[in-house]
Amino acid sequence: MFEKVLIANRGEIALRIHRACRDMGIRTVAVHSTADAGAMHVRLADESVCIGPPPARDSYLNMPAILTAASITGADAIHPGVGFLAENADFAAMVEEHGLAFIGPSPEHMRLMGDKAAARAAAAALGLPVVPGSAALEDAGAALDEARRIGFPVLIKAAAGGGGRGLRVAREETELTALLAAAAAEAKAYFGNGALYIERYLDRPRHIEMQMLGDGTSVLHLGERDCSVQRKHQKLVEETPSPALDDAARAHLGGMATAALAALGYKSAGTLEFLYRDGAFFFIEMNTRLQVEHTVSEMVSGIDLVCEQIRIAAGARLDRSQADVALSGHAIECRINAEHPLTFAASPGTVTRYHPPGGLGVRVDSALYQGYTVPPHYDSLVAKLIVHGAERGACLMRLKRALEEFVIAGIDTTLPLHQRLLAEPDFLAGAYDIGWLERLLAEP
Repeated sequence: MFEKVLIANRGEIALRIHRACRDMGIRTVAVHSTADAGAMHVRLADESVCIGPPPARDSYLNMPAILTAASITGADAIHPGVGFLAENADFAAMVEEHGLAFIGPSPEHMRLMGDKAAARAAAAALGLPVVPGSAALEDAGAALDEARRIGFPVLIKAAAGGGGRGLRVAREETELTALLAAAAAEAKAYFGNGALYIERYLDRPRHIEMQMLGDGTSVLHLGERDCSVQRKHQKLVEETPSPALDDAARAHLGGMATAALAALGYKSAGTLEFLYRDGAFFFIEMNTRLQVEHTVSEMVSGIDLVCEQIRIAAGARLDRSQADVALSGHAIECRINAEHPLTFAASPGTVTRYHPPGGLGVRVDSALYQGYTVPPHYDSLVAKLIVHGAERGACLMRLKRALEEFVIAGIDTTLPLHQRLLAEPDFLAGAYDIGWLERLLAEP
């Protein structure tokens, strides 16, 4: 087992990883920008190293600085967390070349699934159903030919993308060229790669994903998550199990996903993502990392995914079979962002009051504290509220109570938005799709 792990991330996920390491008796090294010198993960880690100024490109994306920090502190492994370098295959390879363990999948699997067009082809070869679509596009003419073959409307997607960046919906030929240019520019800006591909656009599907765990030989799943409550392709609420699936659909998806990743020889935690409509699943992408919403899978399974990632990276095998995974009850996560709940404008600033909810079945993953200043340089996620109940109705009641208790003052947050959702009949009934929230917000 590792003696010291460097956490190459910030915020709530860095704190989450620190806690898992300490639970396993592993010392931690926090890296931070100058803007994060007072962050909670820096305060609690055994050691900390400043790796640069606030811009992420100069700090949390600065691979030489992170590797140097690992070297001078004597770390023997690096956990990349979520975002930043978490799915950067070059970084994973550099970590291994420097004699350190990368707590995540192999660089080869990251490269395969990091190219979304290549991932589609790989998924199809592994027996997963895919949305009709194209390979990477060479030019606008090729895109038009493919769109005519697939049929409008089509979804333009960044080949190296994720998080809703580089996505556009073209409903007819006349708007395709302009949308291609806009998508390519955004993809180039966010991922350094402007390559695109297109898929058939499915109207009002659910977004269903499967939490996977593999050791390179054996693979198991921890059930599905429904991530359909989204705004501009950004997930805001996730729950497990999905209200849209019955036991037969759930078993079918789990069997497909497990067989595919076993054939791939996948190692570490990962997530297979699907669109679901009219009883059919369509693979859209794989995230070769920990997901923000991994927490709900932990709540129903009792399995610590970060600890499992660390064990697998240290050479351990999975210590259970699929039959040993007992999924119990229902869990829901609300992402709390430092944003205005109506305009969604970012709201950095100093937290003047902070009181997280508690009680049985309530978990809060956050690095906030009273007096902490949320910097303007990074993602707006500041807390995750996760609740667990014996069934969905009890879970919703507990979530309502927890949201009423949650106090974050001094900055705007999306707490009021989540409270509004719990008053919506469609949400309470589980009758939503990936466009439901945007339609709700557009109502006068």
